[in-house]
Amino acid sequence: MTLLDHKNAPAEAAPRPTGPTGFTALLRDLALGVRFASSGGREGWIRTLLTAVGVGLGVTLLLVAASVPHMLDQRSARDQARSETKISDSPDGQAKKSDTSVLRINAETEYRGRTIGGYLMRADGTHPVVPPGVGRFPGADEMVVSPALKELLASPEGSLLRERLSNRITGTIGDAGVIAPGELLFYMGSDTLTAANGGHRIAGYGDPGPPEPMSPILIVLIIMICVVLLAPVAIFIATAVRFGGDRRDRRLAALRLVGTDIRMTRRIAAGEALFGALLGVLTGAVLFLVGRRFVGHIEVWNVSVFPPDLVPDPALTALVVVSVPVAAVLVTLVAMRSVVIEPLGVVRGGGNRGRRLWWRLPMPVAGLAVLGLTGKVDEFTPVNPYPIAGGAVLVLVGLALLLPWLVEACVNRLHGGPVPWQLATRRLQLSSGAASRAVSGITVAVAGAVALQMLFAAVGDEFSRVTGQDPSRAQFYTYSEKVEPGAATRTIEEFKATKGVDAVIGKVETYATRPGKYTKSDVQPTTSLIVGDCATLRELARIGSCTDGDTFVAHPRNDKEMSDWVDATARKGKEVLIGLGYGQKPMRWTLPAGSRTVQARHDPLGEDSWGIMATIGALDPSKLPGATTQTQIRIDESVEDAAEYVRNTAARIDPAMRVASLTSKTRDEKYASVQRGLQVGATATLLLIAAAMLVSQLEQLRERKRLLSVLVAFGTRRSTLAWSVLWQTAVPVVIGLTVAVAGGLGLGAALITMLDKKITDWWLFLPMTGAGAALILLVTLVSLPSLWRMMRPEGLRTE
Repeated sequence: MTLLDHKNAPAEAAPRPTGPTGFTALLRDLALGVRFASSGGREGWIRTLLTAVGVGLGVTLLLVAASVPHMLDQRSARDQARSETKISDSPDGQAKKSDTSVLRINAETEYRGRTIGGYLMRADGTHPVVPPGVGRFPGADEMVVSPALKELLASPEGSLLRERLSNRITGTIGDAGVIAPGELLFYMGSDTLTAANGGHRIAGYGDPGPPEPMSPILIVLIIMICVVLLAPVAIFIATAVRFGGDRRDRRLAALRLVGTDIRMTRRIAAGEALFGALLGVLTGAVLFLVGRRFVGHIEVWNVSVFPPDLVPDPALTALVVVSVPVAAVLVTLVAMRSVVIEPLGVVRGGGNRGRRLWWRLPMPVAGLAVLGLTGKVDEFTPVNPYPIAGGAVLVLVGLALLLPWLVEACVNRLHGGPVPWQLATRRLQLSSGAASRAVSGITVAVAGAVALQMLFAAVGDEFSRVTGQDPSRAQFYTYSEKVEPGAATRTIEEFKATKGVDAVIGKVETYATRPGKYTKSDVQPTTSLIVGDCATLRELARIGSCTDGDTFVAHPRNDKEMSDWVDATARKGKEVLIGLGYGQKPMRWTLPAGSRTVQARHDPLGEDSWGIMATIGALDPSKLPGATTQTQIRIDESVEDAAEYVRNTAARIDPAMRVASLTSKTRDEKYASVQRGLQVGATATLLLIAAAMLVSQLEQLRERKRLLSVLVAFGTRRSTLAWSVLWQTAVPVVIGLTVAVAGGLGLGAALITMLDKKITDWWLFLPMTGAGAALILLVTLVSLPSLWRMMRPEGLRTE
């Protein structure tokens, strides 16, 4: 063929690619990335293991969260199983006496701030019903206790408690009879308990009736707690899959050199992240299963859990297992869009293009708008959880997205200063993304915590009640229905002799009735009869001079009708009947004609007492039929365990005596339970964030190992590098906490407005920001030993 013919010949078509395309190519590239991650040598495995540990910590907490519904169901089922069976056909709610019925009275007590549940019990027949978990009904002077209480009683710490619960232990309550492994509970046998001194008869266990509906405000609090505790976990998992990005990008540049295109390179990177995420899911499952075996021995804020109760919900578990690897792939693909990988190097974002604000700012704004458009939450409308949870998630995730832009904008304006400061700011200017990701978790956690604190402060009054009690005048109140002759007087004397007791306001109370014949339609005039010493009576009424043997007629304040009723019974110089209707012969007593009329006053309980008041010299309290003993006790708070001495005395006098602490406010039990749940969850989340930040810090130091060694080899002082590492952490933390405070205040204000409440305190963020800063400082200090090791000359070696 001539040269002319060659020129005129048709050109050959370019060879078409013969490799897989489409979804097959995606799977091939992902598999290739998995292969690189699993066979990348020592450095590749270190990066993969760091990712696996980081993701595994997050997955562990997600599995624990997925177990909460089953755990609550099991605890509720055990609580219901030991509740008394309701008697619908009995007007007083008590069962009829039978061979299986049981008399019992609540004997709950406290010990050094911990509540100890318990009942005093007496069998009516030979086959009494027993609570779940109890093998044999305790006889007189016997008791069965929960394992945690048995351990406490056997320890040196329980020495004072042993004086109070001195009955012989004949058995241990099984798991079916306690809500949690750490619950303190006892069932104590008695041969003196009767219906007359407070015993309540039951026929069985396991039918507590329908539960009370939960307040809509509490539902909103629970939704927010779930969002606030789980959002930082999701943020950290997204951060963990990007560990070791610099070394990975250098390896991807080598792949570009041998012929891979941009899309294939990105998919290979996603495959590496997928492998680390899958290992993380496996690591999280192992950590969960191993930790589950020991969870019964762990107690946080007096809350513990049985290992069998921690069973993740299948649907939620499947969601975690699928979403974590998928999120790892998506996060990597999105992150790679800002990275230009060429055969001879890697450029991140370009030199003249910063992070864009336009797509970051709408997310938190949209979250606040969703909460604002949800409408007011009231007690009559069911709460829709989705817009509340969705709005809160948008705000918190939006804050995490705003943080990188804000960190970059701030550090680009930092110049000059000492050498450590210059090293830190220059490093942040070159790579602010890694620093932002490291503190994004703590930013989201602090923002959510600030919002929750504002919410709790705003709705706290809704679930608290002012009792009117005065703890400055007395700290304890006791009540006993023991009616043995002399029991009332002995109670007061024994409390006065108790160690740590300053004063006792002790009164013996019964009823006085006007004698005479009355028809069934008449109401027989009756009033209270109170016997005590002069000091006690002065606490109950405005009495001037008082000597033993005096008597008084106390009128209620500003209530003439009731005062006339008192005078109808308490006729000076006339007889009254004492203890009428108590199954005993009433006692006749003449009210002295010289009795003075006085006005009642508030006692430390915040209550008024009126009627006939007599000193011990005027009326012997040991002879009063149907009397009850009530004491109000003031202790010397400088005496250690003074409260426990008071409770021990009460148990010695009457095991069924009720002892209550006086307080100016009381909290709703469900509200307090939600608060305890928040404390437990916040503790777990903070521990996770601390561990996660430590892993992230170590990963960043490992990335800069060679650079640190070079700086030391050129004569840079180690202390200079240590300070630079601290500043590299501190600057993003300050910016992150600023974002957290602003976002948390905005989220809290939106939620409070939705609940139609008022903001009570704008400064609640101070403790949370302090805790966040302390956590960062702790993580930095713990990472210093690794920093010293990485400054050695061995760091100059390379493979």
